[in-house]
Amino acid sequence: MSEVTGTLIASAIAFAAAVIGAVIAGRYAKRGAEAGGRKAVEAALAQVQGQAAAEHWQWVRSQRHQSFAAFFAAYVALDDMLARIAPGVRNRDGLDETARRDLQECILELQAKTSQLALWGPSEAIELAYVVTGKSLEVMRALLQVSSVRSTDLHAYWSRFEQTREEMVLAHAGFLERAGEIIRDPRQPIS
Repeated sequence: MSEVTGTLIASAIAFAAAVIGAVIAGRYAKRGAEAGGRKAVEAALAQVQGQAAAEHWQWVRSQRHQSFAAFFAAYVALDDMLARIAPGVRNRDGLDETARRDLQECILELQAKTSQLALWGPSEAIELAYVVTGKSLEVMRALLQVSSVRSTDLHAYWSRFEQTREEMVLAHAGFLERAGEIIRDPRQPIS
């Protein structure tokens, strides 16, 4: 074998080894790049999901706060209405149609705000709001009874009205306490 032939064979082997090495290195580089790319995509997705969850939670918390505030405002309107018309009913001035309609509208508004609050949870707050709404209906019925009784039966009916109103106030206080805890606690469940 001549020196030229040996050099050509050695060059061919070196070339083949370089090509094979490049192919193998390319495959490993491709696999490494794919694995790295997958990890980068997974990390980005996890970050986006975490950020989306945090933003969703802030949105739900904001909606809860707004629905709790709307419920509170409806309750205050009802309580103000009761404070305004109850003394006249007790003094036997009666309950005119306008006052009856206004009272019913306040009750309906409280019911609407309770339903709105039910969208945002948590279930414990929803249950407490429904208790307040139920008590408000009892107060309205008791006041209507006071307005329709004879003066000899007034004391018993008025006592019932005062008792149901006190129950409504206590139920509302329980709701307010729990609603405040819910708003302040970032770990509250969404539903």
